Amino acid sequence: MIKTIPLLIAEELSVREAQVNAAIKLLDEGATVPFIARYRKEVTGALDDTQMRQLEQRLQYLRDMEDRRQTILATIEEQGKLSPQLRQSILEADTKNRLEDLYLPYKQKRRTKAHDCPGKRGLEPLADALLADPGLNPGRRRRNLLQCRCGHRRQQGCPGRRPPDTDGALRRGCGSAGQSQAVSAGSCATGSAID
Repeated sequence: MIKTIPLLIAEELSVREAQVNAAIKLLDEGATVPFIARYRKEVTGALDDTQMRQLEQRLQYLRDMEDRRQTILATIEEQGKLSPQLRQSILEADTKNRLEDLYLPYKQKRRTKAHDCPGKRGLEPLADALLADPGLNPGRRRRNLLQCRCGHRRQQGCPGRRPPDTDGALRRGCGSAGQSQAVSAGSCATGSAID
């Protein structure tokens, strides 16, 4: 079950959902936090200034996250790649970082004409042949085609891209240890970004 914004905030602040709903209503009507904390305590069930500030900040964060969630769902739906499992994962995401990790494989990259992928230039069969048989030698173009194909695959959300959970784990690992590990050059093509 996906929780509503007032319910999430109520659980985080350890207050009743009715108190949060009343505070949200006052904030949406334009009342300021000091005004509500001082003159509308009877409406909010005696929420103090600190709780009101936390409520206001969390409300803004969750509303922004919900707007982004809807944008991401619409974008992936337009691409025709929204599976029921992906939809559920997006709906259950509890942070903006998790949401962006899930969206990253489907994010459209902006490209210039000079950097078009082989598929858009009609060279996808050649790129597929090169990926299937690295021994094939079409000359100097091989490296460029492989690099472009790699970027194209990443854009399309193919298996060559790290799973969304990996990005979050890397972010948490680097943040706590204060260091990061280099990723091998062939990781994109093989799909093994982490050793």
